Amino acid sequence: MTLVTPDTGTDDVDDAAFEERLAWALEDANLPTILAVLTHLTGNWSYLQSQFAPGPMRGPGDHDDAGLAKESQRELRATAHLVILDHMRGALPQVPAPTPEQLVEILSLVVGDDVPANTAGLLAEELGTASRTPASLTEPSRHGAPHTLIVGTGFSGLAAAIRLEEAGLPFTIIDKNDGVGGTWHENTYPGCGVDTPVHLYSFAFAQRPDWPRYFAGQGDVQGYLVSVAEQHGIREKVQYGTELESATWNDTAQHWSVTLRMPDGTRREADYGVIVSAVGQFNRPSSPKLPGLDTFTGPVVHTAAWDPQLDLAGKRVAVVGSGASAMQLVPAIRRKASHVTVFQRSPQWILPNPNAGEDVSEQKKFLMAHVPWYLGWYRLRQVWNFGDRMYRILRVDPSWEHPERSVNAANERHRVFLTGYIERQLKGRPELIEASTPAYPPYGKRPLLDHGWFESLTSENVDLVPESVAKVDQTGVTTRSGRHVEVDVIVLATGFDAINMLGPMELRGRSGATLRDTWGVDDARAYLGMSMPDFPNFFMLFGPNTNAGHGGSLVMTVEMQVRYILELLTHMSVEGIGSAEVRTEAFERFMTELDQALEGAVWSHPGMTSYYRNAKGRIVTNLPWTNAEYWTRTRHVDLGDYVLTPRKTATGAGPET
Repeated sequence: MTLVTPDTGTDDVDDAAFEERLAWALEDANLPTILAVLTHLTGNWSYLQSQFAPGPMRGPGDHDDAGLAKESQRELRATAHLVILDHMRGALPQVPAPTPEQLVEILSLVVGDDVPANTAGLLAEELGTASRTPASLTEPSRHGAPHTLIVGTGFSGLAAAIRLEEAGLPFTIIDKNDGVGGTWHENTYPGCGVDTPVHLYSFAFAQRPDWPRYFAGQGDVQGYLVSVAEQHGIREKVQYGTELESATWNDTAQHWSVTLRMPDGTRREADYGVIVSAVGQFNRPSSPKLPGLDTFTGPVVHTAAWDPQLDLAGKRVAVVGSGASAMQLVPAIRRKASHVTVFQRSPQWILPNPNAGEDVSEQKKFLMAHVPWYLGWYRLRQVWNFGDRMYRILRVDPSWEHPERSVNAANERHRVFLTGYIERQLKGRPELIEASTPAYPPYGKRPLLDHGWFESLTSENVDLVPESVAKVDQTGVTTRSGRHVEVDVIVLATGFDAINMLGPMELRGRSGATLRDTWGVDDARAYLGMSMPDFPNFFMLFGPNTNAGHGGSLVMTVEMQVRYILELLTHMSVEGIGSAEVRTEAFERFMTELDQALEGAVWSHPGMTSYYRNAKGRIVTNLPWTNAEYWTRTRHVDLGDYVLTPRKTATGAGPET
């Protein structure tokens, strides 16, 4: 698998065959992306202000034709063919890369929206025209760098390991599984894949030009992570089958004394100067405590712990849950199973996307692999269209006249559009329309992608039961109303225990209190989602309140966090700091700002329950700000927010037993 940077080009541009293939590829180009590329390569803004100026976007999708007339499309492709060849052959004058402010202007024009000025820095880093890496350490300062334990090898853990390796900072990386990938290693149920466009759901520094599908499957995402780990030399450094069971802060020695569970089941003691938890929010399955489940005579499997030997051919399958995993699973198994019954506690808002289930054409792959900045600009449009563009739709308008069904005028327009989509997909099935239409505002829960869900519901061998499961017996499932359904297999599509963060670990801070004492079971809190008072030198990636519920990509969030942590570790190494602990006043100030912002979000609406909220109704998982605002907050470490204690020993703690 080849991974590239946004400016990647090709060396064979003088070959006639390349000219022909470029012309062939441009016939299927995304024209808004082409316009951005032309402006970037030439510095000529007239492309965006001429007959090629894109028209307004209508509905979901990539807007490939830019809303242009056929003749204008042909002219644009012909112009692009000449300009791209001239640039790649060195026939065009060298122009400076667009400034961050210019990126905002270009992006605004090619997405047909007013992209805010405060997005500039984030866009530059995502595109690659600005660095996301702090200054490198000098060799002498590395000798005093604390040794970091990274826990997990999903996107978060790999990002941390790659950046620490580049900086020359010592680290150990462990994973409880036998391979890298985190949740993408563990989740292998039929139909498993991303609900975020995969070109966005990938590292900015390691982009893949040949993704086979717009919304990639589990195997492709897992393969990407393995390739990233291999190409950066991380895969062979991982200690597999190793789990962090407990960690206690030693304030005298300024290190964490940890207990590791090894692959053979034994335990090993070790000391580390810093711990970075990269286990994220989607780490442990959430299994409902259904009375009688242990009496069922057939197989019971959770989607997050799928049995690859399970054969559903000819089986009657009960699917408990109708969230993200169920919506991927049911379309994937309905043709193999004899019958599928879905037990739904509450309906979900489902988003259509014309690219769902579609392959990326060979022409687009060619452009992404060979045309400088094409992949970068294609991805940057997604950064906005699937990210902060959605933020305003989720904010509560206190004066809105229909708060029971939506939270503002834009949210209402989405409700009307999505309701119409449900009615069209389930035409002639009024009972299914009623059962599938949520009563709460759009985006109150995680919005889901239609992978063939509605088509499945109208199949003869699929039933939707809009009731919770009350109990299970030897032969099947009984609902709250007393309906009994006989089945051969029960699949628990009930998601993850997202709010019980770091649940299996016992972490004991400077005062002797455990993290569970501090948080309880479901009220995780952290400064910037990364650090807590009383727990020096402990940082989380994709921790509490860092899930961009309005849109975006956790990968983008994680890259911001890794940069922040790396900057702090660099400062500690250079300045001889032994421990860094966020100040209580900084933590409390942040939490006040956070909770106030969350009050104005759609997730606070009383019309639904979700894994976003804990038992008291507090939103534990989601970020209340735009991605651009979070970028600003994490761009640099405010050292005044930390208690920085000088190093008491000559070197940082290492993994000594």
